Amino acid sequence: PGRQCVSGSRALPQKVKIVEVGPRDGLQNEKTIVPTETKIHLIDLLSESGLPVIEATSFVSPKWVPQMADQVEVMKGICRKPGVSYPVLTPNLKGFQAAVKAGASEVAIFGAASELFSKKNINCSVDESLQRFDEVMKAAKEAGVPVRGYVSCVLGCPYEGKVAPEKVAHVAKRLYSMGCYEISLGDTIGVGTPGSMTEMLEVVSREVPVSALAVHCHDTYGQALANILVALQMGISVVDSSVAGLGGCPYAQGASGNVATEDVVYMLHGLGIQTGVDLSKLMNAGSFICRSLNRKTSSKVAQATCKL
Repeated sequence: PGRQCVSGSRALPQKVKIVEVGPRDGLQNEKTIVPTETKIHLIDLLSESGLPVIEATSFVSPKWVPQMADQVEVMKGICRKPGVSYPVLTPNLKGFQAAVKAGASEVAIFGAASELFSKKNINCSVDESLQRFDEVMKAAKEAGVPVRGYVSCVLGCPYEGKVAPEKVAHVAKRLYSMGCYEISLGDTIGVGTPGSMTEMLEVVSREVPVSALAVHCHDTYGQALANILVALQMGISVVDSSVAGLGGCPYAQGASGNVATEDVVYMLHGLGIQTGVDLSKLMNAGSFICRSLNRKTSSKVAQATCKL
């Protein structure tokens, strides 16, 4: 008597939407420039696997992110599968206009929960960054283009250390009230644990409905899948991930990449959650990009399957 059932206090979602960020978040930190054809082929393979959302590229200045200088060619070259969305990152109005011109039908903007990260990453304060997005949001509303919002450093910052959940809630609420239909909460340096993830989500979900939240976990400390599971238990049903675990954070020393999409899909399918993704086709996309980049996959599932 008196024992509480802690696990599964909330039912897991029946279906999870996976947002594949490999072609953008994954490739933008590669040291050598990835050929445009390779990016296009990767996106096409990912489309074939049944992923509903594939972040295609970034309309930022090539001076800052040379890896994404071919954004227009990539958008022109991909085979768009009906029902699949191909959002692109647009940091400002100029980027937004270029993206729409190149055929983007969805965009994303990114803020941070940490002042120092915002200053070093986009060269302005958190509030200034939110003001900049106002113009993008107005233009997007006029053009009928949905906008997704990212918040980075939600569980910790390379410069400030621990980040208060209230700061995350403040930025998430601003982005949501501006009109972002979905807010992706990013553990940019992967320092979060299921405890800090729970605490942060409890605070944020008081300001933004849980149905409009997504999680974006990095696996630097090996906590990503555990953090995602906790988020699912709290009612989150959108997860960002990167095929083969591509990417890292250029501003965070030693930060390994995003959680691998293969590993997320394997876990979700094991929980009986629908994703619409064909794992073997997804693994083909992962092995293609790893061969092209001449690197090993960071996906545990892909590593295990290779050994079999």
